Amino acid sequence: MPVSKSVGARIKRREDPELVRGLGRYVGDIDLPNTLHVAILRSPYAHARIKTIEMDAARQHPGVVAVLTGDEIKDQIGTLPVTADNPTLKIPKHYVLAVGKACYVGEGVAAVVAEDRYTAEDALHLIRVEYEPLPVVSDPEKALAQGSPLIHSEWSDNLAFSWQQEQGDLTKAFDQAHKIVKQRLVHQRLAPIAIETRGVLARYLPAEKELTVWSSTQIPHLLKSHLSKLLKLPETEVRVIAPEVGGGFGSKLNVYAEEGLLGYLALKLNRPVKWIEERRENIQATIHGRGQVGEVEAAVKKDGTILGLRYKVIADIGAYHQLFTPAIPPFTGLMLSGCYKIPAIGIELRAAFTNKMSTDAYRGAGRPEATYVIERIMDRVAQELKLDPVAVRRKNFPKPTEFPFKTATGLAYDSGNYQLALNQALKRAGYEKLRRDQKRLRARGSYLGIGLSTYVEICAMGPGFWEYGSVKVEPTGKVRIASGASPHGQGQKTSFAQIVSDQLGVALDDITVIHGDTAEVPKGIGTFGSRATAVGGIAVYQAAEKVIAKARELAAHLLEVDAEDLNFSDGRFSVKGVPKKGLTIQQIAQQAKLAKNLPQGLDPNLVAESTFEPSNFTFPFGTHICVVDVEPQTGKIAIKKYLAVDDCGKVINPLLVDGQVQGGIVQGLGQALYEGVVYDENGQLLNGSLMDYALPRAANLPRLQLNRTETPTPVNPLGVKGIGEAGTIGSTPAIVNAVVDALAPFGVTHIDMPLTPQKIWRLCQNPKPAAAGGRK
Repeated sequence: MPVSKSVGARIKRREDPELVRGLGRYVGDIDLPNTLHVAILRSPYAHARIKTIEMDAARQHPGVVAVLTGDEIKDQIGTLPVTADNPTLKIPKHYVLAVGKACYVGEGVAAVVAEDRYTAEDALHLIRVEYEPLPVVSDPEKALAQGSPLIHSEWSDNLAFSWQQEQGDLTKAFDQAHKIVKQRLVHQRLAPIAIETRGVLARYLPAEKELTVWSSTQIPHLLKSHLSKLLKLPETEVRVIAPEVGGGFGSKLNVYAEEGLLGYLALKLNRPVKWIEERRENIQATIHGRGQVGEVEAAVKKDGTILGLRYKVIADIGAYHQLFTPAIPPFTGLMLSGCYKIPAIGIELRAAFTNKMSTDAYRGAGRPEATYVIERIMDRVAQELKLDPVAVRRKNFPKPTEFPFKTATGLAYDSGNYQLALNQALKRAGYEKLRRDQKRLRARGSYLGIGLSTYVEICAMGPGFWEYGSVKVEPTGKVRIASGASPHGQGQKTSFAQIVSDQLGVALDDITVIHGDTAEVPKGIGTFGSRATAVGGIAVYQAAEKVIAKARELAAHLLEVDAEDLNFSDGRFSVKGVPKKGLTIQQIAQQAKLAKNLPQGLDPNLVAESTFEPSNFTFPFGTHICVVDVEPQTGKIAIKKYLAVDDCGKVINPLLVDGQVQGGIVQGLGQALYEGVVYDENGQLLNGSLMDYALPRAANLPRLQLNRTETPTPVNPLGVKGIGEAGTIGSTPAIVNAVVDALAPFGVTHIDMPLTPQKIWRLCQNPKPAAAGGRK
């Protein structure tokens, strides 16, 4: 019976029935016999020398097995890894527990191991630490100022690294400009707030010489490699398992102190050890995202043509580097061109050490910052030149025939039709009518705002970042897919099965997808940067193609015909001209397993593997339109309409795409209106719990109207691009642009995020006519 085609179908996630019934197993759900529990004493100071640590009372507390400090174990565990290639990079030693001094609130100072979690937490209060407070710097601009307190005394300043890039004739661009439009922009720090906090469980089996670490990680294979280095073990003796992971958003794309510490404890104590992060710890000691402040200048002609762009930015990276910290801010520079033809672009990036938790990848990872910069300056250009923001964007788009399109930042955009996405969004939103309504409502004292964002992003992390996949057809006809990608909500157990179902003609219910266990999947990179389907999915696709080729060879041998004389359709090979003569993929798998009649040189079993390394990144794009109503008397912002037209290339499953876009938009909305990690001048975290850290709630969200265009990429055989971060990238500037547009009658030209009611109310108290430069 033919199997219905599933690629392109709205198929519900096959992962969900187990999860919604509470049957998913997360790190916290895994109970091993004789498990010990770990609690970590964290510094209450942003910068302080550790003079003494008194641990006797804690060690003598009933149920306590061990108490450790950084000084005691610094020579037994390596320092935390950093992945970057920058000759200016300064890498301070980052131990799993502080050695000598603490550099941010929440840095681990001591660890307690006890028979249960409650005892471990109680014993923390028995540890006495004598601190000597040191000068603090929590503002990145002040951190780079001359005479600033030094965070790491081995260097003479707090400059962590710098990065510059310039292409095109910037001097000529600014000399020929009719106008130069400037804007200072702040990208506040954000806490990723995955619904599942981090967790680690480690067990060592001495007879097998196997250390197994269960971690809520996005990168089990990379974690395995780094743990082997940290703990000085051969990789063959380390196994990492990522069970169900309750969200990551980039925050679990890392190697954290607790992973190294628990691996060490399991080795030394010869008992399983477990640590589950509390929410306060999560906001204190899991990476933050964003954290940039800069000034952008655009050189423009009267008609809105952008001649050149210059951006000077300071990145607040915190006290230490985490795994990818130095790699994130340069992505902002690489994507500064947005979806526009800008012939000259320059960026000057300086990264500052501050007495805060590290920043690293958070959904979008440098690209939301770039899109916010270019989309805000496009609106500012429209304001200054008194042009429609749509017209300014259209003026600067490359044509679809100009792809692959080379930008002044050195990238080659794979494919695009920015005009189509914009036109569809404008039509669906009723843009012209909205502008008429806006004019009419303003005359009545109501303030409607219309904001748009035309974005492009870089994803499917390409050259240098391969991915692994294998496909095996069992003698029963069941299919087993193994992937080095490690999905945690993206839905690849469904989309990978859809791809292989269509290739092999096997029903979806007969396909199993395995991932997240380095013993079950021999190699891999992980899930981040919207790469799981566009890279990992292609590896699986290629492996399935190899399976078909192998099956064709065996079928030809068994049917005594040439391989070229076979058709393959709906899971069955048939002889051309004699369709009744043939074999199913299941029958071929049975013969491959028996291995009694194989062609010479053909391996038993119907299985193949592949690695795929793309030749280029992929560049999804789209247009988001937001319509708001702003109430000057209270500062309240009501989103009246939100519409998105996204293009992620070929769509495997529209339902999964919609889910990713919806989630991304909500996180972008959170940054625009509510969120921000706040430290005071003493480096104290002021909103370190969900009582204080403002997240968007269901009642705050508008109904999202989602649409798409399809522009396949030539980078991979399926034409897929990636969609996991697009919603976050496109939404933030659309919302901010809408609110600024609503407040144009008050002379407002820019507002720093988050756009709280208090900020809006204050701006509306003393209205001034809109003028060049405007109000902030």
